[in-house]
Amino acid sequence: MSRILPIKGSKKLLNAWAFYDWANSVYSLVISSAIFPIFYGALFRVAGIEKVTVFGGEIARAPLISYVTSAAFLFIALITPILSGIADYLGNKRLFMKLFCYLGALSCIGLYWFSLENIYFSLVCYFFGLVGFWVSFAFNNSYLPDIAFPRQQDRISAKGFSLGYIGSVILLLFNLAMVMKPNLFGIETDARGIAEIKAMRYSFLTVGLWWIGFSQYSFYFLPKGFKREGVRQHVILNGFRELKNVWHQIGGQIKLKRYLAAFFIYSMAVQTVMLIATYFGEEEIQWSSDSERTTGLIVSILLIQLVAIAGATLTARASKTFGNIGTLIVVNILWVLICIYAYFLITPMDFYIAAGCVGIVMGGIQALSRSTYSKFIPETIDTASFFSFYDVAEKIGIVIGTFLYGFAAQYFGSMRYAIILLGLFFMAGAFLLTRVNRAN
Repeated sequence: MSRILPIKGSKKLLNAWAFYDWANSVYSLVISSAIFPIFYGALFRVAGIEKVTVFGGEIARAPLISYVTSAAFLFIALITPILSGIADYLGNKRLFMKLFCYLGALSCIGLYWFSLENIYFSLVCYFFGLVGFWVSFAFNNSYLPDIAFPRQQDRISAKGFSLGYIGSVILLLFNLAMVMKPNLFGIETDARGIAEIKAMRYSFLTVGLWWIGFSQYSFYFLPKGFKREGVRQHVILNGFRELKNVWHQIGGQIKLKRYLAAFFIYSMAVQTVMLIATYFGEEEIQWSSDSERTTGLIVSILLIQLVAIAGATLTARASKTFGNIGTLIVVNILWVLICIYAYFLITPMDFYIAAGCVGIVMGGIQALSRSTYSKFIPETIDTASFFSFYDVAEKIGIVIGTFLYGFAAQYFGSMRYAIILLGLFFMAGAFLLTRVNRAN
């Protein structure tokens, strides 16, 4: 007997969609921002080396993980529009969302065995963890116009991000307790005599299990999708055709095209800040000791997550009064001011203040950008393909943004000058947003 799914706009369906942020956001915080970077550096310090041999050549730890990250995002940018087109054509994007959810979660579990001795397997797990997270998140984004009416989209988008921040912080606090007090959890020393590293490995297991377990609530209520009519041949090529078709449709949507141009520029800076904030704090701030550096960076990450909850909610409310575009312009200007402030950061307290400011605008700009795009796309059942453009723009922006940031830091010899470059991106994004609502 088939179950009856909740109707569009219903509270049950909206909550189920938003709850996927609760399920998968633990990856972005625990793996991308907090535990894994510390774990990765600790492996090299314990081994007493700075380089490993990969594909016949030696490479330092920082460039290695950077190159793998860039390769993952390039891969994501290439496959997302193809899979989105196929999902809409077959009418079952929930299947693809499940597939990449499980791929990402199982890859997180695989990180438990991450080691320098098995570097290829280790990097494959890291690579597919990124792929699973971002591709499943793209399919989740594409559901927004399907499950919510325009008047509901700002609020439910903000709720999703808020749930993600709350859930990820809860799990991170549990993982940090394991890392800081492993004996309380019965965690004994690993082969190299370091209980903290073994506790970090257990944290990767908790992320995978959390992600798989809580995602079931979303999968139970979300619809399969909408089946496209037509000849079911050459499905892969049809994915490219869908992408081309959406590109032509965007060309006739002036506001949408202008918004995407602005989004590409400022999102490039937003995503780069998210990826490099910890490295900036580690290198540029004058910490008194290594322990203060570790604790300070973790506190800053938690501060960003907690403040971002309020930021997403406040931005959603501001959009009701000032409109989405007007609010996004103000948020971009605030980002410019934060970048200027970051150039002069010296003390840990300076960094904490900056982290709080980043949290307010980070949660807001992500949630409002997603719902604004949802409002601008034309009436269509081809939502997955349209949202693939959104996600591809974001991923290509990450590749370009991180590359330009690294180039500027290397050229000038300091990350501070690279921060100013990001400020210019935000300034350009604010300017381009002013053109979105113009008549011509």
